[in-house]
Amino acid sequence: MFTLKRFSRTAQIYCQIQRMGNFTSSTSGGLSNAACAQYVQDVVSHNCVVIFSKTTCPYCRMAKNVFNDIGATYKVIELDEHSDGRRLQETLAQITGARTVPRVFINGRCIGGGSDTKQLHQQGKLLPLINQCSPCGQSSASDGTEQRQASQS
Repeated sequence: MFTLKRFSRTAQIYCQIQRMGNFTSSTSGGLSNAACAQYVQDVVSHNCVVIFSKTTCPYCRMAKNVFNDIGATYKVIELDEHSDGRRLQETLAQITGARTVPRVFINGRCIGGGSDTKQLHQQGKLLPLINQCSPCGQSSASDGTEQRQASQS
């Protein structure tokens, strides 16, 4: 598992304007690297389970299916539908050491990708990680993210 790294002071400084909970850049180029790092940190610290995903990725579907099967609520950021998806993926690579998707975070820690998520579930280690989550504010957003409640079968 990877711990969300502390960002340098520069990365914690907002060079952006914040409007209605979404970050918008003061330039037309989208989020800065610092704002991307802050965005990732904010999302993973305010949601128990976060999946940084791409809609066409089979390993991303694998990870989502695991959480659907156990009935866990998770937040999905579809990088291929997010206006700053490329920059967010680069930021995730810097944070976790891997550029591939999905990047799955539980309680602020990266547990890896789709295969790692499935393996933790098969080993009986995934639910205990989720159960360790402290209650936090769940929010829905219209910035390329989605909150999903898995349906119980």
